Amino acid sequence: MTVRLAVLTAALAAAVLLLPGPAARAADEPSTANGPIRAVVVTGGHGFQKEPFLEVFKGHDGLTATHVHLQDHSELFEDTTEWPYDVIVLYNMTQKISETRRQNFLALLNKGVGLVALHHSLAAWQEWPAFAQIIGGRFFTTPDTVAGTKYEKSGWKHGLDYTVHVQDPSHPITRGMKDFTIHDETYCRYWVSPKAHVLLTTDEKTSDKVIGWTCPHPKTRVAYIINGHDAKAYANPNYRTLVTRAIRWAAGKRH
Repeated sequence: MTVRLAVLTAALAAAVLLLPGPAARAADEPSTANGPIRAVVVTGGHGFQKEPFLEVFKGHDGLTATHVHLQDHSELFEDTTEWPYDVIVLYNMTQKISETRRQNFLALLNKGVGLVALHHSLAAWQEWPAFAQIIGGRFFTTPDTVAGTKYEKSGWKHGLDYTVHVQDPSHPITRGMKDFTIHDETYCRYWVSPKAHVLLTTDEKTSDKVIGWTCPHPKTRVAYIINGHDAKAYANPNYRTLVTRAIRWAAGKRH
């Protein structure tokens, strides 16, 4: 009996050694140790098709999303002392954000809260230059200058079928994805930070070339995806993959 018990103990010990520990998990993938990833999806300042848009965030294992529609441009960031979310998803084009709210927003990022910005959020908070630097881009609602370069008012075009090229198929957000066609809106004459890591591009003539990227931040992860104007774009499975992967990737430093 003693010999059999010793053999069984040794076998169990060997099995434990074969189990994948934390080091076996890819460094760029969030862990579920802290429970589901909690995202807050922020809208306001621009019309959108609510129900089809919110469907993008439903039915994903290990991911919950809370929708907040801003009434006062940025009130979500008025008091963040008991902040419950791992990732902020911006789909707003609101403009007013007080100094207190700006500092609270920055503090969240410095605590590791991830950020995913979508579509018209590229034009949000125009009077806050730091915001464009954070998300790595800016749509100009009026002509302006960035880093000494003058930009005209940005443009857009509705209802186009165009090809999205996966520039970096090795990044966790785009890993293994192929080029795809989407029915969506295009933007042009916007600014993209030279620090941006390009994920997506297009050759569509009504669009600037770079349409998806990550932007470095010392404390968290930030991604921007230009797509997502209406229900036809929301329903595109590649778009849904990009958005949910971006959220999971952005949560990486808190999970």
